Amino acid sequence: MSSRFKRSQFSLAIVAALASPTLLADALERERDEVPVAASDLPVDGSQQALQLEETRVLGTAAEELKQAPGVSIITAEDIKKRPPANDLSDIIRREPGVNLTGNSSSGARGNNRQIDLRGMGPENTLILIDGKPSTSRNAQRYGWSGDRDTRGETNWVPAEEVERIEILRGPAAARYGSGAMGGVVNIITKRPTDKLQGSLTAYYLSPDDSAEGISKRTNFNLSGPLTDELVFRVYGGLSKTDADDARINTAQQAYEGSVVAGREGVRNKDINGLLSWQFTPEQSLDLEASYSRQGNIYAGDTMLNSGGDFVESLYGKETSVLQRSTFSATHNGSFDWGSTTATLSHDLTRNQRLNEGLAGYGEGAPSESAGSFESRLRNTRAKAEVNLPLEMLTHQVLTLGGEYLYESLNDPGSLRPQSWDPGADGSETIPGTNRSQTKSTANSYAFYVEDNIEAGAKTIITPGLRYDHHNVFGGNWSPSLNASHQITDELSLKGGIARAYKTPNLYQSNPNYLLYSRGNGCSSVEVNLGGCYLVGNPDLKPEISINKEIGLAFDKGTWRASGTYFRNDYQNKVDASNESAFRLPNGRRVLQWENSGKAIVQGIEGNLFVTLRDDLDWNTNLTYMIDSKNKKTGEPLSIIPKYTLNTTLDWYATEKLSFQVSGTYYGKQEAPKYNMRANEPLDKSVQESVDPYGLVGLSSGYEFNKNLSVRVGINNLLDKQLYRKGNADEAGAQTYNESGRAYFASVTTSF
Repeated sequence: MSSRFKRSQFSLAIVAALASPTLLADALERERDEVPVAASDLPVDGSQQALQLEETRVLGTAAEELKQAPGVSIITAEDIKKRPPANDLSDIIRREPGVNLTGNSSSGARGNNRQIDLRGMGPENTLILIDGKPSTSRNAQRYGWSGDRDTRGETNWVPAEEVERIEILRGPAAARYGSGAMGGVVNIITKRPTDKLQGSLTAYYLSPDDSAEGISKRTNFNLSGPLTDELVFRVYGGLSKTDADDARINTAQQAYEGSVVAGREGVRNKDINGLLSWQFTPEQSLDLEASYSRQGNIYAGDTMLNSGGDFVESLYGKETSVLQRSTFSATHNGSFDWGSTTATLSHDLTRNQRLNEGLAGYGEGAPSESAGSFESRLRNTRAKAEVNLPLEMLTHQVLTLGGEYLYESLNDPGSLRPQSWDPGADGSETIPGTNRSQTKSTANSYAFYVEDNIEAGAKTIITPGLRYDHHNVFGGNWSPSLNASHQITDELSLKGGIARAYKTPNLYQSNPNYLLYSRGNGCSSVEVNLGGCYLVGNPDLKPEISINKEIGLAFDKGTWRASGTYFRNDYQNKVDASNESAFRLPNGRRVLQWENSGKAIVQGIEGNLFVTLRDDLDWNTNLTYMIDSKNKKTGEPLSIIPKYTLNTTLDWYATEKLSFQVSGTYYGKQEAPKYNMRANEPLDKSVQESVDPYGLVGLSSGYEFNKNLSVRVGINNLLDKQLYRKGNADEAGAQTYNESGRAYFASVTTSF
């Protein structure tokens, strides 16, 4: 029987109940976890005839089918437990195929703010979901000239111990999620409330070998259980702190004398989340959820252009930026004889309170002593509804119909504040359409989509889809998709897909009131410089488009599994800052705009191998090889990523209570950029420094004293391979980030 199908689990549970209450409980538990119940798990007696009659095939929805696509990885709570991250889930996610950590820009600005980058498309093209709802708080931070943001991304809003699983969807499977998913989707799914009262408390500590690197501490709690027969609750929260690196950690590695290259800044996290789930009928439930998170930085001196000074240095170790994220949501789920439904209404508010930064010249992106502080506010209101309908028209199929609505509002008085260098401030002509007194921008969009998961024969599934999005500024966009899988033999399957994905310009790129200024060095060198140049938002931009394709073979022999996937993304309309002036003002200053720059290509190969060496020993390996990730016109990389990445893990379950893990990652060469797009000139060969191949090895061991107490200890980067940031790309090529050295960690969890 194809692995795409499963027996009717409800029918099997009834048969199991006739023979054993224990088997009934086990079957229901498997149903909750969406694990097929095999006939071999049930008793062989007079009920076997009933079993044979109940071997009906149940076809999943399109969303469930797409999670079986070649470019999909699942990280379980058990995986996270074996190697808990210090603070950010990206430390775990980075070990999956097709995943890297990169800065938001290939310029290397803010190089230590490394975020999830799927298949070389850049962090801005990775959509982060928490329980299926987009998390976009990073959009509350202004977007710089080279595409940089001073943000840690979206992967540290949920404490590691509260994660049930993480789904990573790359390529065509991610296109169903709409704008922002061209690279892929990371869905962080939290643990559900339990029907019995239980709780846990976890303490984590990480101590680096190098005293110049920051110590990490984390404490999380979880409490869950029933309030009534129909009402259950869950509350979790956490406190964590990672200290900043020493202010001079990179001094010995500086690209040139006098440069100020900061290490990794620290962060303080406070998180609290509450969920009520009400099963008000056997078929329907309502979830009400609220959360609040506060992330305050511990400043290490990082600025966009590595500019220092007494004021910047005086801020070391202080909070210069605080993000506060509040979310509220209501979700209705229905499961009926005719199908299933889900509907969600959510509201997110992100408050970004920070010291005002310079917006021009060498001080761009550096805290300004005279500018004070400000708070930007990003509000997102979302509504989504979906219905899944099993049908029997010519063949088995499950039809999905859905719709979404999004309202965005961003008020950023710090980044849009009037400046002395604004056009018109000196009596010269203003830029048409610019109003610096207007600090708020809004957008709204809606979408409709249809998908069909079709059984096209005993061994073939095809999943066509079509999504239509309409944005009030950028108009309509069609996103067709087609995914398919075929079971060639019982062990060998062929899977592939193609989809059109897209991303609308962000609220800074499209806002004509968002203005940046360069006094000359940041302008194109091939044009005459008279008084510098401006970069202004452009409401006439087109959405970015990517045609994502992949095809793969998977072989499953039970005790070992292997797969290989080829992927290719053809990227067009990428939004970049133009390096050619649109016009000049009477005083000679040039005016540039954000523009759709042209085409790019991303292609590569992903492979997986899992082997059960013994009953107590598993070996898991994945490889990503990047063939291309470049702008077709310039040949420049979209982001600085390794040519190849190899991850391997060996898990030994020595006893029922004692386990060990050895992990290794080897990164291939990271090529330096060769062209300065902003200045429109080649980079000097002396600064085209690549990152040579390097490897990281980790060890960990866990012991469960009893069901209420467990510990985990380990060593990260056993061989102590450290990298030091040397500057931005125009100073240090690809050497724009720190790789931390050897560190020891311990984690203790107690529960009831």
